[in-house]
Amino acid sequence: MTTRFRGAIFLILLVILWEIAYRVFDWGWMFPSAQQTAQTLYDGILHGHLLEAVGGSLRRILVAFVLSCVIGMTLGVIFARNRLVDETLGFLVVALQTIPSIAWLPFAIIWFGLNDLSVIFITTIGATWTMTIATRTGIKNIPPLYIQAAQMYGTGRGLKLFYQVMIPASVPHLIMGMRMAWAFAWRALVSAELIARGIGLGQMLQEGRNIGDTSLMLCIVIIIAVIGTLSDRFFFKRMEDRVLIKYGLNGTKA
Repeated sequence: MTTRFRGAIFLILLVILWEIAYRVFDWGWMFPSAQQTAQTLYDGILHGHLLEAVGGSLRRILVAFVLSCVIGMTLGVIFARNRLVDETLGFLVVALQTIPSIAWLPFAIIWFGLNDLSVIFITTIGATWTMTIATRTGIKNIPPLYIQAAQMYGTGRGLKLFYQVMIPASVPHLIMGMRMAWAFAWRALVSAELIARGIGLGQMLQEGRNIGDTSLMLCIVIIIAVIGTLSDRFFFKRMEDRVLIKYGLNGTKA
């Protein structure tokens, strides 16, 4: 029995138990049945408003994710290579990571208004610090022996050492940082979309709450979970495997 087959069987059993529990415990409107949720999902896809919301959210999160990776990696490299900056601004980044990104929403509304810029700002803030710390940790944890061996072969201490040795050696931390940043970005995105204007999954979640449509609310939660799982499995995991094979860091033959 393959892993995918076992997963499919588990999901089918889970849906069946869900439907049985709904009928036995009579949850009513407080929690929808599997049938109600499936019908809402079908109607949303058929009429297009769910797909439109997914498209709007994906557009925002992709912009914010790219920004957070660029900013986070840049700051992480600076912190790892400069002790003074690391002990000053690095300490500030650790403190900022403990602040929920939604706490910046009032400032974003004042600065940008209730629009996409506010959502992208909040989402970027939610993912940047995680990417920064992951990059810093990855470079800091490179064994000194790697650096010494590379310098013996003529890489020197400049840009050549950085992109030929330091970046490949820190790849596992960078990929893990990207996966975590993606998850944090989704959390920040949905939180910001609950308040901001526009079409997105967060706005539809708020709409479902306003009208008491729990099946719509659960559909949004399921869609977010599915997108997160698929992106991690078919993008980040495959990227990690290919990069590790390329640099010979996992012992697997290409």
